[in-house]
Amino acid sequence: MERLFKLQELGTNMKTEVLAGLTTFLTMAYIIVVNPAILSAAGVPFNQVFVATILAAVIGTAVMAFSANYPIAIAPGMGMNAYFTSVVATQGLSYQIIFGAVFLAGILFLLLTFTKLRELIIESIPDSLKYGIASGIGLFIAFIGLRMSGIVVANKSNLVALGDFHEPVTILSIIGIFITLILNARKIKGSLFIGMLITAIIGYFMGLLHFDGIASVPPSIKFFDLDISGVFSHSLYTVVFAFLLVTIFDTTGTIIGVAEQADLIKDGKLPRAKSALTADAIATTIGSTLGTTPTTAYIESTSGVAAGGRTGLTALVVAILFLISLFLSPLVSAISGLPSITAPALIIVGSFMMEGLAKVNWRAFDEAFPTFAVILTMPLTGSIATGIAIGFITYPIIKLVSGKGKDVHPIIYIFGVIFLIQMAFFPNH
Repeated sequence: MERLFKLQELGTNMKTEVLAGLTTFLTMAYIIVVNPAILSAAGVPFNQVFVATILAAVIGTAVMAFSANYPIAIAPGMGMNAYFTSVVATQGLSYQIIFGAVFLAGILFLLLTFTKLRELIIESIPDSLKYGIASGIGLFIAFIGLRMSGIVVANKSNLVALGDFHEPVTILSIIGIFITLILNARKIKGSLFIGMLITAIIGYFMGLLHFDGIASVPPSIKFFDLDISGVFSHSLYTVVFAFLLVTIFDTTGTIIGVAEQADLIKDGKLPRAKSALTADAIATTIGSTLGTTPTTAYIESTSGVAAGGRTGLTALVVAILFLISLFLSPLVSAISGLPSITAPALIIVGSFMMEGLAKVNWRAFDEAFPTFAVILTMPLTGSIATGIAIGFITYPIIKLVSGKGKDVHPIIYIFGVIFLIQMAFFPNH
């Protein structure tokens, strides 16, 4: 294992990587329950999505582990599942047809991965935007943690407000935050995971954590017929493009954010980028044949990196835990059903991801504003892809009017135009 994943070379060890994998898995295990719940609203059988979600995560994360050696987990993305359900509802089409669109997007995704385009995208993004993407993701996941825990809630007059601090889940979340902060401040290894474990124990004695058994026999695994011809007969090209575009930039943005935090980007380039991107493309394509929406690199991987994960061994541990969860669905459901266990980790990891902002030249407006726009947009729109789009649009425009248009890579101009068209004519996609 040490030689395979180059643990010594990357300054880590097996214990750290295993703890990091456990931490990442626990912060993202909610997808095992949430994804089937969302897609079942579109008529897809719950058990089918349950198995598909886990297998897509296992395949994508295992490929990431062995081919790219990165501590990044892959699983069906939030947002795309809601979009899938809305397309089925608004278009009045069968979910088999929309899964056909997902499959075609996955194939295109895979073909693009074998070109230099996606690596070129990563390399063409200026450093200031890369730092902005990482920090924007940090605020995004911290905001998710705040909402999950009830520390902030929806408010009509001001969009968000402080929640009710008398709510048991909120109280437990605040306790979890302080426990984890103390452990981290004391520089205790595995502080995020230990914090989650202690919070879970407290939650159990508070009567908030309920177990309806530990293990169960998993549902049967089966492929179903995709209706690819229906995609063409109903001209669902914008749907395919939407799945493709969001998946590309969600994954690219997350990989950049996680890699930046783990100090894996060297001279503006990400080694083995093609392998990392291939993992997502394979998982998306196979996942669509099993019954789930496009996969993406998970922002919760940052929690594993914060716990010390630096190699594919972290990802392999996540993949193994996903596979085990096929047989432990009652246990996983109980843990993922109590936000107080994972929310503190997300909030604290959000702060870790602000580090790159110190490297941005805030006195140079043409660098500072696009970075600020990315950071601001991600948490407020709830979309990594939208934040990246805003950065790609504002950066070249400000550079052009500042007389520095030649400093911008042509790829940024091309995607800036694509994003402008997409936001103007397909804002809900």
